[in-house]
Amino acid sequence: MNTITTTNFNFPNQKSVYRGKVREVYNINDELLVMVATDRLSAFDVVMPKGIPYKGQILNQIATKFMQLTQDIVPNWLVATPDPNVAVGHLCEPFKVEMVIRGYVSGHAAREYALGKRMLCGVEMPEGLKENDKFPTPIITPTTKADNGSHDEDISREAILEKGIVSEEDYLVLEKYTRALYQRGTEIAASRGLILVDTKYEFGRTKDGKIVLIDEIHTPDSSRYFYADGYQERQNDNEEQKQLSKEFVRRWLIENGFQGKDGQQIPDMTDEYIETVSERYIELYENILGEKFVKADITNINERIETNVVSYLKSL
Repeated sequence: MNTITTTNFNFPNQKSVYRGKVREVYNINDELLVMVATDRLSAFDVVMPKGIPYKGQILNQIATKFMQLTQDIVPNWLVATPDPNVAVGHLCEPFKVEMVIRGYVSGHAAREYALGKRMLCGVEMPEGLKENDKFPTPIITPTTKADNGSHDEDISREAILEKGIVSEEDYLVLEKYTRALYQRGTEIAASRGLILVDTKYEFGRTKDGKIVLIDEIHTPDSSRYFYADGYQERQNDNEEQKQLSKEFVRRWLIENGFQGKDGQQIPDMTDEYIETVSERYIELYENILGEKFVKADITNINERIETNVVSYLKSL
């Protein structure tokens, strides 16, 4: 199946292009950013060799929907979505931290907890919890925003302020926005029969100095969801939770001897496995948004994107 794993566009008034793990961002005249969500799959900060059909469209459309559903509480960068895989937004200077918020002892937090650690990013985790238990109150565990090829690293609020990565005044805004977004995301998830377990947000500053939400929000790549139905029973019986997140890919990689560490080989992803990952992403979309996923025409994705974006930019 056709996928988009790399782009090489030359849009009107294009100044530069930045290639992230999954998204490619085109600077238009130092005013707008054209963010293309590719079908690349990243896990353990490593990009997998094959793309996942429709993944970029799924991530872009979920993020767009949640930007719209939260713009009343937190301003965001989004201006338009001229193509299923594309978001256009205001040029921002990103903060060099990712704001991770966790409501449950899951994923990275669970792995650290199992090692006996009770401090995560300078935040204390209570004794007596087991994997996937709910924290008494959600905890914010920031990470540094790594350059390509590097791993994001845990960092405490104190270290962020001490190193001057973010000013205290700005950091208080980031914390406030993070908690507000997580609360709204939790409410929306509950209405869909889901639990928003943990998620991460990225913020930037616009040219006029306003702090806004950027990048993606509440997607399965940036968030972990559980099915609410049967959650407590599974906890009581020490069973694994039914997840809606990229964790199923991470688990498959771990089972096949890969965690992104030096010397490890990425296991072969067969076409059949790629197809199952694509189907899982569609399932995620439909459960998270509560609506049917409509597949875009992928006959020639690059051509479609170029036509739609150029048409949009010329209309400005």
